[in-house]
Amino acid sequence: MSQIIYKIAPEAMWREAEKNGAFTGAPIDIADGFIHFSTGSQVRETAARHFAGQADLLLIAIDQAKLGDALKYEVSRGGALFPHLYAPLGLDAVVSVLPLPLGADGSHRFPKLEGE
Repeated sequence: MSQIIYKIAPEAMWREAEKNGAFTGAPIDIADGFIHFSTGSQVRETAARHFAGQADLLLIAIDQAKLGDALKYEVSRGGALFPHLYAPLGLDAVVSVLPLPLGADGSHRFPKLEGE
């Protein structure tokens, strides 16, 4: 299994987390009690389903090995296992932060992801 998992976040929200030294989650994360992540094979569907047409997004790559026991893989949509973090995301676990631009067709343009 890949050691890299992904978070999609609005740029302004992520820049605030960088100032604060940790990401405590988007409103949906806070409401659910954990930070939602996606694996490399899940993140495109996550973008299409939850961020369709949204600009000013970032794709944050996280080294899941640095998250410890607070990271749990749990059943979510369609029975798939998704990574959930039951703690703030420390910036030391972040591998990269890349723009996630919209293409002319309105879908997000992803960089090459680990495992592809």
